[in-house]
Amino acid sequence: MQEPAGSAAAEWSLAGVHRCTAAAIPDREMLVWRDERRTYGEVDAHSDALAARLVAAGLGMRRERSDLERWESGQSHVGILMFNRPEYIEAMLGCFKARTAPFNVNHHYTAREVDDLLALMGAEAIVYQRGLGPLLAQTIEARPDLVLIEVSDDSRVASLPGSISYDDAIAGPADPAALPTPSCDDLYALCTGGTTGRPKGVLWRQADIFVAGMAGGEQLTPEALRQRVSAPQETWMAASPLMHAAAQWTAFSGFHSGARVVLHDDSARFDAATILGVAERERVTMMSIIGDAFARPIVAELARRRYDLSSLQRLGTGGAFTSADLKSAIIAAVPHLTVVDGYGSSETGGMAYGAVTKGGGTAALIPGDGAAVASADRTRFLDPKDDEIGWTVRRGRIPLAYLNDPEATERAFPIVEGQRVSLPGDRAQYVEGQIRVLGRDSLVVNSGGEKIFIEEVEEAVCRHPLVADALVVGRASDRFGQEVVAIVETTGELGLEELREFCSADLARFKLPRALIRVDIIARHASGKADYSWARQVVQQPTVVGGQ
Repeated sequence: MQEPAGSAAAEWSLAGVHRCTAAAIPDREMLVWRDERRTYGEVDAHSDALAARLVAAGLGMRRERSDLERWESGQSHVGILMFNRPEYIEAMLGCFKARTAPFNVNHHYTAREVDDLLALMGAEAIVYQRGLGPLLAQTIEARPDLVLIEVSDDSRVASLPGSISYDDAIAGPADPAALPTPSCDDLYALCTGGTTGRPKGVLWRQADIFVAGMAGGEQLTPEALRQRVSAPQETWMAASPLMHAAAQWTAFSGFHSGARVVLHDDSARFDAATILGVAERERVTMMSIIGDAFARPIVAELARRRYDLSSLQRLGTGGAFTSADLKSAIIAAVPHLTVVDGYGSSETGGMAYGAVTKGGGTAALIPGDGAAVASADRTRFLDPKDDEIGWTVRRGRIPLAYLNDPEATERAFPIVEGQRVSLPGDRAQYVEGQIRVLGRDSLVVNSGGEKIFIEEVEEAVCRHPLVADALVVGRASDRFGQEVVAIVETTGELGLEELREFCSADLARFKLPRALIRVDIIARHASGKADYSWARQVVQQPTVVGGQ
């Protein structure tokens, strides 16, 4: 459906939400990136044209949701491999309108990792930035039928053979009536390498993610949506990469509120002065960042120079831990600011929120719709008056499954008291009716907003010919929030830089160990399983070879 018929409340497709919004405010600015500005009407027209090109290429709906298992997809999957830029959003909307399922591709991945991800997702097409084309060289050799749509940039990289220019793909008007009619059951797909291990494709119904993570509403009528987006416009800024859920949800929540959304140019190294300068210039009212990795340099820059941030009312932080002292330092520099902690995951959407102002705040989080705490044995929901430590869960609007992985689906989306829930793997308890998240119960390192599955790093480290055994753990880092530390048992002299260079053939740079500890023998349990309690103690000792 494009939008619910008449004035009745109903579920929405994401294409339908945008179509309704663009019709209500066609001339209002929607996107700002560098010096480029695009209106809601322009983005609507561009995404229509891209949708028509995808349909003409034979992509779209293969089997309707009603004919599929939860972990199956009946739609063509389209990868998006780009830095932040307007075409990223237009590509997502174009895919939704063509009834294809776009998915995010991490541009920090190696060529092998990109190839593995496209194979996992069964990609039939990819919209990519020309400068990132070399990451697809291995893929296009094995998949000659892959549809390639190339966004030009200022790089000197040659275009991939057989690619279609994005500008050509959106040239000329497209008739919206000739496009397929989207359904609220169409997929929103999100690739994550979080607590579930190696990357997986999280499959959401669009109607569910609209409510769970994109500022939708359970009883939202077309008229109510038009009134909402026609209200005085705010300016939102997503300071993190669109290849991550946090930035996508910030951007789409902004669009679904009629906001102008400013995209940070993440093709360059994160620079707090640039971020704050753009926020000042564009009179940003709400900005989202990722934990300490963003907050720490922002605090340092605010101490170095004064910025006019009088328009900035809210700073959203999520995707990684943000320490209380940094939140306090930001508020000290911008006293009128409210810092909003968001808690959630790719498998839950936004679950709980906490606000800190100059007057104070709390470490606990106010549960959102569907958020709950399940008992430690996952058999029942805890009462908000209970102080038992259990698990955070979301019920109601949750994903369908992990793509083509029924076993992982059953583990991540178990049934509690007859209801299927999403269980992200965090320990938690109620504190005076609010949720206090105690920490992840899995072996994931969150470094600079990137989730790193340590067993993948261990595999790469252990492939080095001088490594007899190895464990990898995370430890606190002022710069990154957490950093990866490799504990190795070697058969000869091995330095950190040599190890990083070796592992870089298989791992993205952000996954590489930033410190190396050499030990005589790796401690393991009698079963042969890793002793991570021992490993965490080891990384606190000073005998560490550090790196950048």
